[in-house]
Amino acid sequence: MKSIAIRILKWAIVSLAVLSVLLVVGGVVLFRAIVEPESDKFGTVPDEAKLANRPRQSLSAVAKPCSEVPADCSYFAHMDKGLLLKPADGASYPQEVMEVAELTKLSPEQVHENAALAKLTPEQVRESASLGQTAWMIWTGGNDRFWNFAASNTAGAFDLLKTVSSYKGGPYGRRNRWSWLGLVNEPCFSEPTEGDASRFGLWLDRRDPNCAPDPFADPDKYPGVRVGARGKTVPVGSYYGEPTGVIGLRLFPNPDFDEKAKADWNAERYYTDPSYYNNAKLIRPYRVGMSCAFCHVGPSAINPPADPENPKWENLASNPGAQYYWVNRIFFWNTRPRDEDNAPAPNEGNFLYQLFHTNPPGSLDTSLVSTDYMNNPRTMNAVYSVIPRLKLSLEHGAEQLTGGELDNKQLQDYPQTAALPQFWDPASGTSHTMRVLKDGADAVGTLGALNRVYLNIGTFSEEWLLHFRPFLGGRKITPIRISDAEKQSVYWQATEDRTADMAVFFLVTARPDRLEDVREGEPFLEDFTSEKVNRGKIVFAENCAACHSSKIPEIPANSGINDGICAGGGNGPNYRQCWDRYWEWTQSKAFKEAMVKLVVEGKPFLEGNYLSSERRVPVDLLQTNACTPLATNGLAGDIWDNFTSSSYKTLPPVKELTVQHPVSGASMPLQPLGNGRGYLRPPSLISLWSTAPFLSNNSLGHEDDATYYARDYAAASRGGSYGNYAAAEHCPAASDDNPYLPCVANRVKVFDRSIRQMLNPSTRRMDKHTQIPVPGYIYRTTAPACLMIASGYMPSWEQRLSRPLHWLAPWAIDEKGGIALGPLPKDFPINAMTNTKLLPDNDEPGGISHYWRLATAMPTLVGAFKKMGGKCSPGELADPQTQANSEAAVRDTGLIDTLVGLSKCPDYVVNRGHYFGSDLSAGDKEALIAYLKHF
Repeated sequence: MKSIAIRILKWAIVSLAVLSVLLVVGGVVLFRAIVEPESDKFGTVPDEAKLANRPRQSLSAVAKPCSEVPADCSYFAHMDKGLLLKPADGASYPQEVMEVAELTKLSPEQVHENAALAKLTPEQVRESASLGQTAWMIWTGGNDRFWNFAASNTAGAFDLLKTVSSYKGGPYGRRNRWSWLGLVNEPCFSEPTEGDASRFGLWLDRRDPNCAPDPFADPDKYPGVRVGARGKTVPVGSYYGEPTGVIGLRLFPNPDFDEKAKADWNAERYYTDPSYYNNAKLIRPYRVGMSCAFCHVGPSAINPPADPENPKWENLASNPGAQYYWVNRIFFWNTRPRDEDNAPAPNEGNFLYQLFHTNPPGSLDTSLVSTDYMNNPRTMNAVYSVIPRLKLSLEHGAEQLTGGELDNKQLQDYPQTAALPQFWDPASGTSHTMRVLKDGADAVGTLGALNRVYLNIGTFSEEWLLHFRPFLGGRKITPIRISDAEKQSVYWQATEDRTADMAVFFLVTARPDRLEDVREGEPFLEDFTSEKVNRGKIVFAENCAACHSSKIPEIPANSGINDGICAGGGNGPNYRQCWDRYWEWTQSKAFKEAMVKLVVEGKPFLEGNYLSSERRVPVDLLQTNACTPLATNGLAGDIWDNFTSSSYKTLPPVKELTVQHPVSGASMPLQPLGNGRGYLRPPSLISLWSTAPFLSNNSLGHEDDATYYARDYAAASRGGSYGNYAAAEHCPAASDDNPYLPCVANRVKVFDRSIRQMLNPSTRRMDKHTQIPVPGYIYRTTAPACLMIASGYMPSWEQRLSRPLHWLAPWAIDEKGGIALGPLPKDFPINAMTNTKLLPDNDEPGGISHYWRLATAMPTLVGAFKKMGGKCSPGELADPQTQANSEAAVRDTGLIDTLVGLSKCPDYVVNRGHYFGSDLSAGDKEALIAYLKHF
């Protein structure tokens, strides 16, 4: 009997050991299946244009040379101050065109090598710039495929086809698109009064029959890519798509819209029936593509539209960035205003909406899709004064390129920019480059920076989406290789063929918008030679010019600032040493005296001045929110590896930072890793009067939440089942109080508020929910909010098991099988949740310990959500007891402390830092402000 018991015990031990091994092996296999990418597919997947056997030449910028299709090449020419309009016979070209013609004149040596390109004539410059303008405005590079994917994979929140619609009775349409969404209406369209039978019943903008047709929508001139159902149930269309009535969004026939999809389509239900449209498998008749214009075209600062809802082409500019773009309203198609009693709007109960609501108008987290586990709203980059910016890169913008970085196109690869070889040395792999991204990551050359943007908005999504799990994360990120795009994507090739023209376009048109150049600006300007402004020049020279001027005194010879290990700026592992040398010199009496002399000489100081040094500034000096400079998508081995320089990837760490706990307010140390992290390029101060609010996230000068939600500004009725939102006032407005009008006086009002907060930190918006004060505000929920996914977006197996899953976890799964976690209480720190790091960075040591921290945190996370109870219906969210219960769940489980411990960026105060000038006297601050208005 004893021996039998021993044998049974041994058998049990062996069985348990085998089972344990199997569980471990199974867990590893499952973990790898979830986390590891499908690397065997990398570089093997063609895009739709290649599948259709289209050569790159078949997707040319224009159908024929501009001399043969002048209407095509001048379609957008009234924009951008009209600089690209063809002069009348005998008239001269604008100075801006002539300047670029001179810049692109080849040297005698280059002429010998390129005899046919001895010089670009002014007309060739104008035509090249016009082609670049066209690309900026309407080239989407096949990304309609990606945005269609996004519509099916964002839990019903995001749907560009609905964003461009004006369905009857909805809270927004063409009539108020500017005021509610911040999107720019394309001229020559009107709001529909019914569904368009020729467009499957969709309520899309109608083109004015008195306007000439959009030449780029012509499928004969610009034949689309014939794949799937195109040419069968839907037209093939144009490779530029059709205009939607919203600038930057183009309409393409959906190749998935086959006979079955057509039979299942119901336009009325698409707009009104959640049981129909909340379905990941819904196939729409159109896909919507996005051009650069969507995030970058806005009202001209010096020629704003009289009616912002109905601008003319001459009222629009390509370079300022979409300063009034409301991300939370665009990324949630069914959002609407609060009711008159200021009760939370329905979408405020959705945590995803709360995430987007952290983005002030004019800002967007551009790592939203290829997530780096940080919520990082950043302003849409304005593009100004490219010529002085390029010249500045020759002084201290040297970046070393190696490996896949060398595959980026450079200016001398194209005839229209062949006269600019000084920015790229192929022998050494050195690029002299301006830096576009806030952290200065994309330092691979002008064309590489432009080309990367197209990938980031969905070009060649067939490959891009293989390298990460979009929106959610949880999969190891790997680099998308330029060599794979060259081989497999015709859309990528066609994009490369356009970006040299885009560079010429910005060389010509991206010029300062000065307040003195507009009649309405006169009351806001002090005389440039007045005592007050002259004092402001001195204050600027002594306190601001080190970071915000491209004109500085000559650097002393052999100072080590721009020579030795710091030659070309010292970008790379020695950069902090080089920066410290530069900073020490700029704080010296000798520098300030010489700088004052430069500035007070008069207007020539501002002419051709980029008003930025373009040197990367360590965030420990700036003391601004750390999350933007800690972005990681450009690190070695990450998604943008090929588009960031080796110099960037070897930057040294910055010094230890101090951040604040989102509940106690207590200070916490944060030591960032290096390898690219920790630096910001100073923004240009060109046209500063027109670009407020300030800081990289538009947080400085942005209004508080109550105003953001509750004020209409245009005082319209909100009756009916949907709140009605008023159209924008006209310019000039009756009052300068509305910060979301592009009128001159309104821009100056926002500038004034923002710059005063910059110089007087105590006046900035402050958080009211920490136990001890913190130096700014924290993104917080505005109402109880749940993590919600409708059942139609859940896997089919989960939908089949909805009843037992709801029975097992009613606090997480609703009765229909959708996810309903929460609610997190009102005033919950949003970034405590969104900055949770699911995977360690590629260069981060201790990966196993990170996974262990995640595992040990799970009981707290589950316990907190279980206590919250999944009370996510509208009635439950409105119940005051729900708020009390959620507050108790967060407090009793220590949820926030746990999340802070898992955070990739535990810096929650968003409008702190940049305290330079805060110690000036009141008089000097006023003088500085008076001078800055002349920029």
